[in-house]
Amino acid sequence: MANLTLNSKVQLNSGYDIPLLGFGVWQTPTDTCEEVVKYAFKSGYKHVDSAAAYRNEAPCGKAILSSELKREDIFFTSKVPARTLSYENTLAQVEKTLKETGLTYIDLMLLHAPYGGRDARKGAWKALVEAHNEGKIRSIGVSNYGVHHLDEMEEYIQELEKEGKGKGGVISVNQLEIHPWLPRTDIVEWCQKRGIVVEAYSPLVRGKRMEEKVLQPLTKKYGKTAAQVLLRWSLQKGLVPLPKSVTPSRIGENANIFDFELTPEEMKTLEMDEYSPVCWDPTVAKLEQ
Repeated sequence: MANLTLNSKVQLNSGYDIPLLGFGVWQTPTDTCEEVVKYAFKSGYKHVDSAAAYRNEAPCGKAILSSELKREDIFFTSKVPARTLSYENTLAQVEKTLKETGLTYIDLMLLHAPYGGRDARKGAWKALVEAHNEGKIRSIGVSNYGVHHLDEMEEYIQELEKEGKGKGGVISVNQLEIHPWLPRTDIVEWCQKRGIVVEAYSPLVRGKRMEEKVLQPLTKKYGKTAAQVLLRWSLQKGLVPLPKSVTPSRIGENANIFDFELTPEEMKTLEMDEYSPVCWDPTVAKLEQ
């Protein structure tokens, strides 16, 4: 763990690498998003996480294309809207994201949530696989999928694979709300057994747990903020955290988490027996929803 740096990456099931620290732009206003992303690049981030629903794909694309970094050194994620999953809508969204961003390919495209029923989920996944096979997307995955959604996915991936080799696709990522008060051990273990990278959104619990007593001895010992301790926990759990901020000082601070390491004992103190989401929670949605 001590060898991790801001440039560290992990290989996805697709064969491509993803930077271990991402920069989230949920709720980042369109008119400020480009400058915020540019500042993140200057602070060392090379991984931007957006979504069609955030309505800021275009400024992310501008920041990427105007960056001094090479395009291949930047990892860009977007997501297909959750409430309109279908084969046709997913194909259309891939084209729309490419047009909005001005990019020639998307590094990672996720299905934002498992809504719409089995046929909708299967159709949307089939469309992602086709876009991947055409080179429009390098890696594909899901977001907010619970174990029952993932078990179902394995079934229809096998069904699609029977239609032709490579038509089933491979799951590279599952992005979820994860932090010490919502560890989601069952989903994480399911994914990690299959080499699926788990990304953690809201790793800072939307700032609602920064005064927790359990964090205080760690912030004091390491001279770090509660946010930095939480992000370090995420990294050491084998997750890819996606902190978000529009404040330059905090953007830089959130990237400064590679010069300390929590001990195994300290990691255990952050193992909470809680299930306390601060965001929506589609992971518990029934399969027919």
